[in-house]
Amino acid sequence: MDEARDLAIVLRAGALPAPVRILEQRTVGPSLGQDSIDKGFMSIIAGGILVILFMVLYYRYSGLVANTALILNIILILGALAAFKATLTLPGIAGIVLVIGMAVDANVLIFERIREELRLGKSPRAAIAGGYSKAFITIVDANVTTLIAAIVLFQFGTGPVKGFAVTLTIGIICSMFTAIFVTRIIFDYYIWHKKIEMISI
Repeated sequence: MDEARDLAIVLRAGALPAPVRILEQRTVGPSLGQDSIDKGFMSIIAGGILVILFMVLYYRYSGLVANTALILNIILILGALAAFKATLTLPGIAGIVLVIGMAVDANVLIFERIREELRLGKSPRAAIAGGYSKAFITIVDANVTTLIAAIVLFQFGTGPVKGFAVTLTIGIICSMFTAIFVTRIIFDYYIWHKKIEMISI
């Protein structure tokens, strides 16, 4: 007990002879961080272009409607981040890339339901109404469960994880708005005002 007490006193006093020697020294410049940010932006651009091309090739003019909603979605996300004065970090960029895929996923569900309605012989107006109504619950369920996960990440995560969670949360809300309401408004405009009789989907 006496030796342990003496050792505790020495440790508290900081008198233990433990020399510090430099074994390795590295200098990291700011170019490393800038390089990562540049690659992150390139991933957003590359991912966006690939998604846009796929939607146009597979869904034709309806794919253009989805791409319009996708571009608006990205603008809304960046606008919301600017409004909250949030810093766009690498995890945040990863969240945007993920949201790009998720935003189009909702349109894919809607378009497939519209195709099913058209195969049943329904008119374009009825097919669009049926497609949106049938896909709505599925889209909400998928996005709400992801939103819950994002909230948990924000609540219990550290700095970078919180950045990812914030971007993901904003992206989910924006993608639901653009996928469900914006694309529906565009379709309704062409159905009601342009009186189209066929849907390119």
